[in-house]
Amino acid sequence: MSRPKSRIDRRACLKGLGVSLALPLMDSMGWADTPKGESYKAPVRLGFMYMPHGVIMNEFWPADAESFLSAPPPALESLRPVLTKCVVMKGISGVPIAPFHGAPHALELSTWLTATLPAADKRNEINIAISADQIAANHVGAFTALPSLELATMPQTWKENQEGLNEGYYSHCSFRSPTQAMPAEVNPRNVLYRLFNKQEPGTAREASPLSALDRSLLDIVLGGARDLRRTLPASDQKKLDEYLDSVRSVERRIAAIEQRQKDAALEKAGVRASKRHAPDSPPIEIRIPDGDKRSEYMQIMCDLNILAFQTDTTRVSTYIGSTPNGASYPELGFNDQHHSNTHHNNDPEKVRKIARITEFNIAQFAYMVKKMDGLREADGSLLDNCIMMWGSGLEDGNKHTRENLPFVIAGKGGGSIKTGRYFAETKGNQGDLLTTLLACAGIPVDRPVGIATKQIEELKA
Repeated sequence: MSRPKSRIDRRACLKGLGVSLALPLMDSMGWADTPKGESYKAPVRLGFMYMPHGVIMNEFWPADAESFLSAPPPALESLRPVLTKCVVMKGISGVPIAPFHGAPHALELSTWLTATLPAADKRNEINIAISADQIAANHVGAFTALPSLELATMPQTWKENQEGLNEGYYSHCSFRSPTQAMPAEVNPRNVLYRLFNKQEPGTAREASPLSALDRSLLDIVLGGARDLRRTLPASDQKKLDEYLDSVRSVERRIAAIEQRQKDAALEKAGVRASKRHAPDSPPIEIRIPDGDKRSEYMQIMCDLNILAFQTDTTRVSTYIGSTPNGASYPELGFNDQHHSNTHHNNDPEKVRKIARITEFNIAQFAYMVKKMDGLREADGSLLDNCIMMWGSGLEDGNKHTRENLPFVIAGKGGGSIKTGRYFAETKGNQGDLLTTLLACAGIPVDRPVGIATKQIEELKA
């Protein structure tokens, strides 16, 4: 794509009353000063989405490379529309956990992006390694408002000490340094505030006329948007309109959840919500983050991730879909916990439930990457300029095996990854995979990630 003669600064944003909103990439913009006569490229973004406890293997792995695109396994069916932009690799082994054989769940998440075991002589404190996402953030974070974005569905508060290991290992995947875990945000409203660069609740500005339920943040910047729109070509006007509509949609959905929470709390206290007719059933109680509509919550977080990438607010993200222990899925028609079903001993009903949970979590990932693929950017789509990894820190939750960790890579990484393929016999470990993804994202790799010994060349374009 050639650069327009007149362009908007890439860091331009809409501002007003202490709120700023980054803009998506438009034809009138450039990412940097590209040498004369050359086309310019959007930056590569790197995202990671996690599910604990492994998968039902015969429901996850494709039958063969030939049928991968036309007949995906049940767990991957939701990705069918974008499988040509995905890679699945079987044979990626996890970190050997000796001497921590009694700590499979403390290690499945904490080793996922570090490919490293905690220090055995400092078990009661965080001491592991910088994670792959933070290696990337250290390189590209200076170019964006947020060096990285850490999201989670569940609070990072699980209390357990398998093998005497620090409880923080259960619920953190991102580590800024070997001794500093990165906290994840579980409140979508707070994420929205961060993307708008607005002060969060609890500060002096909270008393301003802007209310979470009464007035949209977007209204504040619409005046500036109207002025900007008049200066744009038709293609950019359409893109700006679609972008502002998506922001407003996310905010309305967050507000709707918050209102239902308030109504449910009133009903629980014996006070009927004013907008409900007496014959109506009481509103369901939505307990974010693990309420009856987990999909709605997760999709809002996915949309916020998309907005952050689309506006170049950050180029690195992690999303912990759930943590080991504690998660349940009433939306799927059963209330027993994810973890308890993983020890199924081949009981058909428990196996069915684990398969449904896996399908559900991959469907949320599919929701995000399919939406990314529908957003035009530069010469392709937003997904074309991303590397999105979904996976788990165990292969099989029943036996806690780690020989073939499940991973799905979506996105072309700006042309660095050849997609639409299934590798049935990959030779490598999770450190090799992470090191390769960093290299594909353009991150200088001066040392291997964790246990890595090489890069997986067959993944590259």
